[in-house]
Amino acid sequence: MSESLLVVVKSTVPVGTCDRVRKEIQAQLDARGESISFSVASNPEFLAEGVAIKNFMQPDRIVCGVEDPKSEKILRELYSPFNRNHEKMFFMDVRSSELTKYSANAMLATKISLMNELANIADRVGADIEHVRKGIGSDPRIGYSFIYAGPGYGGSCFPKDVRALSHTAEEYGFEAQILNAVENVNLNQKTRLFSMLLDVFKNKLNDRCIGIWGLSFKPNTDDMREAPSRVLIEALLEAGASVRAHDPEAMTEAQQLFGGYEGFSVHEDEYEAATGSHALVLVTEWKQYWVPDYKRLSESMRSKILVDGRNIWPRDVALVHGFSCHAIGRPSIGPDA
Repeated sequence: MSESLLVVVKSTVPVGTCDRVRKEIQAQLDARGESISFSVASNPEFLAEGVAIKNFMQPDRIVCGVEDPKSEKILRELYSPFNRNHEKMFFMDVRSSELTKYSANAMLATKISLMNELANIADRVGADIEHVRKGIGSDPRIGYSFIYAGPGYGGSCFPKDVRALSHTAEEYGFEAQILNAVENVNLNQKTRLFSMLLDVFKNKLNDRCIGIWGLSFKPNTDDMREAPSRVLIEALLEAGASVRAHDPEAMTEAQQLFGGYEGFSVHEDEYEAATGSHALVLVTEWKQYWVPDYKRLSESMRSKILVDGRNIWPRDVALVHGFSCHAIGRPSIGPDA
């Protein structure tokens, strides 16, 4: 037969998946006595939650792994409407393209974990990680992207891809020591906000009320998969504290996860969530949280304690209103610091 087809693997898949796809298709053709010429290409997606459509319509790169010139020609024609401004397409062998996607996410996750580790060092030596961030980010070899200290990464991509790449390395007899360290640092970092609250309240969280702003693993999504907020909420409830939470999108998900727990509640307004709290914790940096109404908070909270998990709250204004401010990698300031 003269038929031919191109099979494109679009998802993020372990290295060697296209080879397995080719083998399975060929086995099915052989079983049916069919002879069809086909190629398998890899075209990993680079879509971020919250901006996936923009990422697709305005890609900064298009990675394609191909077996032959015909496959490359088809993919060039397919992507021509997205490639008119300048050349964005990178063609390579199939296995390299599969590894490219995992490597990109592993690199970004590594930057996050390294920055969080530096923040924890800053805590101990009395430095300010925000000053450090600006100092190292000004080096063009480093840049400012993904060097913000925080409570660790979550979501569906970074955790899964770091583990998958480490597992792939193990399958080939290699221990990916840096990837394993990235994962371990991130798991530990997710407990950092709880540890800060323990320090603030001298290990006595029983009967404390903690307000939480931000539940999704990042802004502009309702996704709470492996979100730092989950680790914090679980630890607080186990310690006997109550939690009043707000998120612009993820409250339905949070209610499904924690609605059955005594002491947990979600609130439609962020200031309602903060009302009556002994401390307010910023976990996810939604834009609406960036400049709080400190006067309103000071009038509704039981204690004027802020824990900034993203290092974005204006500390000088908070001090004017009598708040104590605690942040990741920054010296605590204020009356109770």
